[in-house]
Parts: sequence; C-alpha cells; structure tokens
Amino acid sequence: MPDGFRAPLRALRAVDGGVTSDGVTAALRFEPVEVDPSGAGDAAALLAAMAAEMRELYEGLDLNSAAMPSATPADLGPPGGTYLVGYSAAGEVVCGGGVKRLPDGACEIKRMYVVPRFRRRGVAPQLLAALEDAARGLGYGVVRLDTGPRQAHAQRLYEAQGYRAIANFNGNSEASFFGEKRL
Repeated sequence: MPDGFRAPLRALRAVDGGVTSDGVTAALRFEPVEVDPSGAGDAAALLAAMAAEMRELYEGLDLNSAAMPSATPADLGPPGGTYLVGYSAAGEVVCGGGVKRLPDGACEIKRMYVVPRFRRRGVAPQLLAALEDAARGLGYGVVRLDTGPRQAHAQRLYEAQGYRAIANFNGNSEASFFGEKRL
C-alpha cells in the first residue's frame, strides 16, 4: 500500500477500533453522515483516504483543486446531497460515497470509496445501490458519475449496474468514463 494513504486508514482504524473482514458483505449498514469541514469523523477519514489514493494513482492529482468538479461538504449535504458511510455489523467503517445536485436537476455520485481490505467482497455494488436509493429518496430521477482511466474496474462495475456512457457532463478532464442511469 502506498505511504500516501496509510495515515487516513490509520485514522479510520482509530475511529472504529480496528478493521476486520468477518461478515462484511452480509450485514452492511449505510448511514447518512455529515461531512465535517474540520476533517473530523468517519466521512472525513474516508474522503481523506480516497484523496490520498487518487493522488498516488494519478501522480499528484488533487481532487480539491479548482480544476476538478466540486465535492465539498456543502455539495454532499442537505438539501440536495448526502454522504453515506457503510458500517459492518461490528460497527467498522467499510466504505463511503456521496450524492450531489447538478445544475440540470440530475445528481452525481461522488467520492465512492471502499477501504482497501474490504475490496473484492461485493461491497462496491452495495454502496452504489445505497447511493442510488439515497438519490431516489432526494427526488432524483437521473444519476451520473465519472471515473478515471486507471480505474477500469470501476467502469466495469458501473456498466454492469446499468450506467450507459454519455458525454463529459461535469468538465472533468481527468475522467475517461462518464455514465448515466435513470432511476
């Protein structure tokens, strides 16, 4: 694991008392959590871990730069957005992701992240489904997302879950796949 995202993962372990893999996919519980701008809490730890991983994967990419589509705490909070954290039955932080309103009335799924030791266990499809349910609950009928060229696994997941390729909808020059799904 690259050094750049070990610290945020250590913070996740400190919050949840340690990360184990027993029974993860069978009993995930998703809760809306406020993204604390100060960087405290489960949501902030997940977002920091994801940002560190993207920096490593894309050689210094800063997800919070002005050139990137916005995903601020305000974007990922009420009234038009939300951020979900997935917890195991034991209360362990497993994953997270957000929904934000787009100017045309659709929404965008942002910052989907699964803690590395929980990957390849069926967590990502559950997280995506929970985010789609949250979008429906917020009144959205169309959801969009994007992913980069070094995340072919994410594109495969999105296509398998019914996302169809569309044109660049958010100005993200780093992304290679833009998808849309009617809810």
